[in-house]
Amino acid sequence: MPPALYRRRDLSLFVVSRFVANCAMQIQSVAIGWQIYDMVRTPLALGLVGLCQFVPMFLLTLPAGDLADRFDQRRVYALAAGLQAACSALFLGLTLLAPHKAWLFYLVLILFGAARGFAGTSGQSLLPFLVEQERLPRAISINSSAFTAAVIAGPALGGFLYALGPQAVYALCIAGFVLAAVIVARLGGRTFVSEATLASGLERVAEGVRFVRSRPVVLGAISLDLFAVLLGGATALLPVYARDILHAGPIGLGFLRSAPAAGAFLVAFALTRRQIAGRVGAKMFAAVAIFGIATVVFGLSTWFPLSLAALFVLGASDMVSVNIRSSLIQLATPDAMRGRVSSVAMLFVGASNELGEFESGTTAALLGTVPAVVLGGIGTLLVVAVWSKFFPPLRTVNRFSDVSMPP
Repeated sequence: MPPALYRRRDLSLFVVSRFVANCAMQIQSVAIGWQIYDMVRTPLALGLVGLCQFVPMFLLTLPAGDLADRFDQRRVYALAAGLQAACSALFLGLTLLAPHKAWLFYLVLILFGAARGFAGTSGQSLLPFLVEQERLPRAISINSSAFTAAVIAGPALGGFLYALGPQAVYALCIAGFVLAAVIVARLGGRTFVSEATLASGLERVAEGVRFVRSRPVVLGAISLDLFAVLLGGATALLPVYARDILHAGPIGLGFLRSAPAAGAFLVAFALTRRQIAGRVGAKMFAAVAIFGIATVVFGLSTWFPLSLAALFVLGASDMVSVNIRSSLIQLATPDAMRGRVSSVAMLFVGASNELGEFESGTTAALLGTVPAVVLGGIGTLLVVAVWSKFFPPLRTVNRFSDVSMPP
């Protein structure tokens, strides 16, 4: 008897690998943010942390999607995770040998952004090959639970470890990225063999972009999240809030970074037990609106418990949006396009996190930290109103099965 095409352990191993890698990335982000802000002491420095990662992600994410469609996503992800481990090793070396030269840390962040572009696209496009289509929304919820658990544990652990020194942080991150690479390289599941084609890489990338543009549901979901993340990037300024507004120190920063993930984790866990059944489009728009309101509340708060509560609600609402968006995009995409469509989604959404950090840091440097966060939340509410009008097919989607395509 031939082996089963889908093995339940593959989903479990994939979730473990993503948890470990994302936990390492979150731990590292706490150390990098605190180190650089401690060196330069300006919000713009934190914005540059995001920009250094955004530029290579912007340039390489679409080609990475084409590679994920042409080669085994498992190998692409494993190599990218190995490069992330190398970046953590470089951060460790810089901490020991050149701890006050911020520009060297920025150079490594550029390389780390490139690795994230390949890891994010290949990892996101791999999940549909590990489970049956009817299990995909639930598998996305399970994967999201692991991601948010990492975002909860990572920053808090990073804050505590930083008290022992950044060397301990980077050493742990090296081990985490290496472990993730080893696990993914050994996954089974379904594979997709790309047909031979004379099309160039640029033409294949353009084909993926045209596919997204031709599907209002996919384009609307991706672009809505893009502008919500771009304008609502309050988390980029958390080191400023922790040090100068809430006076919470590095441990407080860890809790602030974990609060959105705590809200997201509870929602993601609930979605593994009960999926969103109807009016999924309208619920996604409502969730993004709540995200904007929570951003405004956080921006105005000077009381640590209220700030934590606002970030908790922010994360919970964002997880509803992420789950619906991810399910709609994956179900509306054929196997032959998964890598390239995932790369477009990563470019719009994943890289926008870093661009949003740069936007928040720049706006805070010009207008002040609190006005930057509040205006970002208000901007998110305006985006919800505009997208609701211009993407009615997205707003009126009732069930996930309405957009499903055969594998």
